[in-house]
Amino acid sequence: MKKSKLDPITLEIQWKRLVSMVDEASAAFVRTSFSVLVREANDFAVVLTDAQGRSIAQSILSIPSFIGTLPATVKHFLQKFPPKTLKPGDVLITNDPWMGTGHIHDVNVAMPIFHKGKIVAYAAVVSHMPDIGGRIRNAGIRDIYEEGLQIPRMKLISAGKPDQNLLDMIAQNVRVPEQTLGDIWAQVAACKMLEERLKPLLKEIDLDSLGAEIRRRSEAAMRKAIRDVPDGVYHGRTQHDGFEEPIIINAAVTVKGERLAIDYTGSSNQVPRAVNVVPIYCFAYSAFAVKALLCPDVPNNEGSFTPISTSAPLGSIFNPTYPAASGGRGMIGHMMVPAILMALADVLPERALAEGSSNSSITVTGEHRGRPYAAVNFMNAGQGATQHRDGFTMLSFPSNLSNTPIEVFEQMAPLRVIERAIRRGSGGAGARRGGDGLRFEVEVAADTPMMASMIMTRYKTAPQGIAGGTPGKVGGLYLNGKAINPADHWVLNKGDRVVMETAGGGGYGAAA
Repeated sequence: MKKSKLDPITLEIQWKRLVSMVDEASAAFVRTSFSVLVREANDFAVVLTDAQGRSIAQSILSIPSFIGTLPATVKHFLQKFPPKTLKPGDVLITNDPWMGTGHIHDVNVAMPIFHKGKIVAYAAVVSHMPDIGGRIRNAGIRDIYEEGLQIPRMKLISAGKPDQNLLDMIAQNVRVPEQTLGDIWAQVAACKMLEERLKPLLKEIDLDSLGAEIRRRSEAAMRKAIRDVPDGVYHGRTQHDGFEEPIIINAAVTVKGERLAIDYTGSSNQVPRAVNVVPIYCFAYSAFAVKALLCPDVPNNEGSFTPISTSAPLGSIFNPTYPAASGGRGMIGHMMVPAILMALADVLPERALAEGSSNSSITVTGEHRGRPYAAVNFMNAGQGATQHRDGFTMLSFPSNLSNTPIEVFEQMAPLRVIERAIRRGSGGAGARRGGDGLRFEVEVAADTPMMASMIMTRYKTAPQGIAGGTPGKVGGLYLNGKAINPADHWVLNKGDRVVMETAGGGGYGAAA
């Protein structure tokens, strides 16, 4: 690689300017969005890519999966809409799981940024929609057609003119069109904000050269970090609660020189349930696990992930064939991270992390006082301990979703929150204890029935401890005091109470 003419001080200044621009676009998205999934839960990302779709910078609030998927989505857009066919004012859109983030509930938009008549960058935003139609998101759904509206790669706006037919189709297929379309227009506003902030800088710098240098340095740092790991093949294995039988996550991590490859051969086959993980999402969380473990302080961009690759057999849980359902893909995808960390635990014991649990959620829809509603609330869980510290309590990992404030959730849907509290003692024991999970109880306040679904994991298989630490406690889901299946949909009536308990993290080391 050629050395850059940029000195370190200039590079740092220009890099920070790019990050601040993306963060300003992110703030604009939050301010103009309509749903709590953006304003409170932080379920979105804003990314700046170069003209080839290679990521340069992303918003600080971006969640790990989107950092890995959104640049790939821009590249998928360019396969259908080559740069020579794009014009100023174009905005592209899709929620195709294989081209986007792994499930149809996230909508991706991208906008070309022109300078002197030439595309020099793309502004891209992805966000979880408040509703996408179909059956509400649930692990028990059997194919993508049940999940809701599919938007192939299309132009939402052509040379500044919105596609009203597409907008009408989206509005007709979702329960809360004002929120869903409001969030999509907020995405467009964020892209335009990023364009406005970037254009003055383009008069001062060569973005291609700056982006190349940022990627070069990040890639060099990641390659060095991989070189410091002894060559070999390391195996990690964990399991999800599954349905009729558990779902196996098997990760073989091969370190060879400056490259690291993760092969998921030996994992379960795809299932007729909404937990399948498409390759774009598989790579995103695999790369996140490697970067978080080996090179956490280096900026996230294309260079950081270039030395990492993933593979999985076609038809497996990590490479499913269409029309596989994937609405709950995080239930499996989030478990790739502990599988990779556990695989490298023996060779990197000072960085080893016991298993924890990923996010759970409750989604409710219905009509209250003549108005439709659709509301989602995420709940965090206990995380595993390390040899240096106890596990974190009620943390969102490996994602970074936030808990929606009780007052906001109660305004979005006719529910009353009875309790949201730390589930004391649910973390595993050890020299370092696992983090505790969450207890969340709500009561239905609606006069008319509501439909509800819950996404939960670790209610059968406990997060495992490491180096002699004990497992955390499994989670639980209860309706009016009776255990129920989180893979089902439920009709709730006034006075019904739902209790969700998230799992605790595993402990580290034998207790003294």
